[in-house]
Amino acid sequence: MTLRNSSSVTEFILVGLSEQSELQLPFFLLFLGIYIFTVVGNLGLITLIGLNSSLHTPMYFFLFNLSFIDLCYSCVFTPKILNNFVSENIISYTGCMTQLFFFCFFVSSECYVLVSMAYDRYVAICTPLLYTITMSHRVCFLLMFGSYVIGFAGAMAHTGSMLRLTFCDSNIIRHYLCEVLPLLQLSCTSTRINELVFFIVVGVVIVVSSVSIFISYALILSNILRIPSAEGRSKAFSTCGSHIIAVALFFGSGAFTYLTTSFPGLMEEGKFASVFYTNVVPMLNPLIYSLRNKDVKLALDKTLKRVLR
Repeated sequence: MTLRNSSSVTEFILVGLSEQSELQLPFFLLFLGIYIFTVVGNLGLITLIGLNSSLHTPMYFFLFNLSFIDLCYSCVFTPKILNNFVSENIISYTGCMTQLFFFCFFVSSECYVLVSMAYDRYVAICTPLLYTITMSHRVCFLLMFGSYVIGFAGAMAHTGSMLRLTFCDSNIIRHYLCEVLPLLQLSCTSTRINELVFFIVVGVVIVVSSVSIFISYALILSNILRIPSAEGRSKAFSTCGSHIIAVALFFGSGAFTYLTTSFPGLMEEGKFASVFYTNVVPMLNPLIYSLRNKDVKLALDKTLKRVLR
């Protein structure tokens, strides 16, 4: 995709989280810590799944992809955020459009990866005897391929419609990254098509993802409640607990962010809320999926013994 600039603006100024100079160093240290934990956690989980054959199952295949997306997702904008805390908050037009594309791509892809994980849990609990047939290597690959293709299509739609806009004089983005809604506020041409694209793409992602996950867990819950033993119900719930927490954090914080940023008067609140799903959630996912997971703990123990031997 050629980034053709039809605007007189060649660069943007990112306001960041705060314009107060005394807060720049504390914010830098905070985001640096979050970034380090995110990279180490997700890279560690990717390595652990790759090195241990016991984790080469559909469930961990999806988790591998989730960690990969979170890692890339964080690397798209966090280094730039850190740089902006200690230097000028400037990003080129091309850099901004590139950041927008990859941000949209990884966010949309993660939504559908979470849907695939919910479907995997549904098959494992509701039709366990058919699990190996239903969740074959081919099916898992197609689910992931579809997630990335849909994410790519959504990102192309957002970025392509943004490239047709003209940015005249105003180039101050009141955000810490190049997001759709803050950029639309700077356009000196009609944004009607962009708004339509935004609501269609985001609406489809949210509705399809949330409805699919809700139906999966409604069927899972119905099946679990029919399990006669308390131990069986507890074991079934434990396999879904981590994913439910991850889904609630990602979709909950994302929905709150977009609801607040849709209103100009609440842009500041939305900007701070977006920190949670753009920075905190990718950091927490490895902890959520590993702390309560016996398979991951066992694999980690074996790997450490192998390395330290």
